[in-house]
Amino acid sequence: MPQKLRQLQQHVSVLLRTKRCLIVIDNIKMEIWDAIKPIFPNETESRILVTTTVTSVANACSLPDGYVYSMRSLSAEQSKAYLDKKVFVNGCSPDLERGSTAIVNRCDGHPLALVSVAKALQGHKLTGDLCEEMTQNLCSRMDENKNGHFTKLGQVLMNNYSSLPGNSLKTCLLYSSAFPNDRPVSRKTLTSRWLAEGYIDGDQEIANKKLDELIDRNIIRPVDPSNNGKAKTCKPHGIMHQFMLHKSMASNFIDTSFGAKNRSNFRHLIIENATNGTAGNKGDGTGPAGHDRLHNIFSSFKKKVDNFFSGSASKQLRPRSLTVFGSVEEAVPDLTSFELLRVLDLKECSVLNEEHLGQIYKLLHLKYLTLGSSVSNLSVQMERLHCLETLDLRKTKIETLPMEVITLPHLAHLYGKIKLKKISGKNLTGFLQGKTNLQTLAGVVVDSNSGFPELMVHMKKLTKVKIWCEIPSTDSNYAVLSEAIHKFAQAGMATPVGARSLSLHLNDFSKGLLHHHQGDSTIATSRKRGYLSSLKLQGSLNQLPQFVMGLRGLKELCLTYTNLKGSELLAGLGNLKLLVCLKLVEVDLADLNIDIGDFPSLQRLCLVVEKPRFPIIEHGALPRLVSLQWLCKDLVGLSDDLKVESFEALEEVALDSMLNQQTIQLWENELKKHPKRPRVILLKKVVDPTKTMSGKYVASRKVYNSCYTDTPQTRLQRSCQVTAPHEQSPTPHSLFDQVQVCSGPGPQMSKIHNLPH
Repeated sequence: MPQKLRQLQQHVSVLLRTKRCLIVIDNIKMEIWDAIKPIFPNETESRILVTTTVTSVANACSLPDGYVYSMRSLSAEQSKAYLDKKVFVNGCSPDLERGSTAIVNRCDGHPLALVSVAKALQGHKLTGDLCEEMTQNLCSRMDENKNGHFTKLGQVLMNNYSSLPGNSLKTCLLYSSAFPNDRPVSRKTLTSRWLAEGYIDGDQEIANKKLDELIDRNIIRPVDPSNNGKAKTCKPHGIMHQFMLHKSMASNFIDTSFGAKNRSNFRHLIIENATNGTAGNKGDGTGPAGHDRLHNIFSSFKKKVDNFFSGSASKQLRPRSLTVFGSVEEAVPDLTSFELLRVLDLKECSVLNEEHLGQIYKLLHLKYLTLGSSVSNLSVQMERLHCLETLDLRKTKIETLPMEVITLPHLAHLYGKIKLKKISGKNLTGFLQGKTNLQTLAGVVVDSNSGFPELMVHMKKLTKVKIWCEIPSTDSNYAVLSEAIHKFAQAGMATPVGARSLSLHLNDFSKGLLHHHQGDSTIATSRKRGYLSSLKLQGSLNQLPQFVMGLRGLKELCLTYTNLKGSELLAGLGNLKLLVCLKLVEVDLADLNIDIGDFPSLQRLCLVVEKPRFPIIEHGALPRLVSLQWLCKDLVGLSDDLKVESFEALEEVALDSMLNQQTIQLWENELKKHPKRPRVILLKKVVDPTKTMSGKYVASRKVYNSCYTDTPQTRLQRSCQVTAPHEQSPTPHSLFDQVQVCSGPGPQMSKIHNLPH
């Protein structure tokens, strides 16, 4: 092999010195790229085009002056247009329209899946029922007909699964199909459940790396990115989710149908009420007839559950996890049947009674527990769950938590908005002896009766904490909490590595919390330094605290409605040279002027404002910026003081989805002038009616592409050309987001995107 490689190097080197070439390499692997990269000379006008399904490989191949183009899935409109052309050529009746919608939803924008279904339907007498049956049994058809229309699709899906390195990653992917694909799952939920199930040999950091690898391979896709660019929520690609669920059910790994013959063998059970969303989807859930229909559906659902758990065989059930969605009421099974249960997810279960909670306290092997909106209190019997590691109460109505929960020996992650009463006796002694294992507390409400300020300094393993401060400066807890927060940051100086996060919500009476005692020169000096990797600060401030300016190792900072001017913020943040992500949410940031030298490490800048006035960013500032989010629904046009072409590393610009189309088009046209062709992302604002502060932004369904303006037909044709395998290819490589990479050292490298496909 080395001899052949040397011969190839010599041949290509001679060729490139004498000719101008276009080199195309399909489905490249990292080790292949490393081997052939030295072949290419530094100065050439030739072009290199490679394809890969792995984002990290694409990024490596594009260095230093190349360009990455990610093939996205088709939109629902584009999918529908293709079906109208290939299948429903004579138009759609209401019945066929129902069938067409079912196909579009099931294929989830993947060209090869659409092509396969379209070919399978040709020659049949079309009905809505036939279309729905085709989509519901898609994976079964792959198994039954090895040489039919779905052969290539099955090969691609299996190749994505079998190419994963190691059994651990394969199992994690199978497990992701336990979540309904119309409900994106949070990164924390998925990785925490992997750990609780024992599918990851390691800690949270290793679990995150496993998820990142699946995202890197474009098998799981991010839905809503967080401030640091990491996927906050994610889900498998639609067709891959169906394939993994089918594979999981066939091997008794997951069961959702209540029809498994070997009930004692399956490991994970999902119960989802069939009435969820039925009324809305069918449009007839109101009135007597609609109510009777829903009652019949629920009765049938409950009968299935009762039959599944009836008889002596139910005593032999050995599932490791149970996930329940919807209003299942009496259909929730007897939880005492699950003696070995490790994961119990009732977050989306809207009806739980005291009997159910009493059964939960008997699940002594439980490691992961989430509860839903019908739960308003927990009993001290929770102390029996000695193995519990993660407790998620964010959807519950629980306000005060028994101290017996905090002192559970293995509890590492606690989520919710809870209060902790002042404690004494053996519980306090346990804390003073450092017996608490709590690493994440997000979050806790601190008022005059709270015992948390006294306990926080004894939580030695705490690395992430979220606090709602509701105490005035005259309260005794005020000084104790201030001291605890400073010590939390100072404790990070001993090992200033890894994630250490603080989120602090201040009211009008606690705006000086981080300034407390700052007048004492000795204390002020000792508090100038601390280590946090992430800080979120929400609430009005008189000035930027010295505490923030002393966090020299800070990487992520989010300031929300501080009412400070842009100039005040910038003056205080000048020392944060390692800051990678900065998010500012204010009414107005017009006086924010960023000069060359400010934030030299910044990669992501998010500005959320109410008044549509642009900041001034000097040309050449923020040289490493890859993401600019400028979110204001009243934004009009562009700015002379903010030139996107000056950000050489820019990859994306996020705008409010409520902008008028003319402004969006102006930004589109402006980004087309950029050598790297950044994409435009539209984010929509979701407001929580229970909160007075700003809502959060999530991904909008509207998508804009800075590189091409396509019709649905040409977009589908291009996507099929890249992602669908050739007729003679026995082992197609991937279905998902095939990435085209233009790479090489030539000065005109970025122009390769103009080449015809």
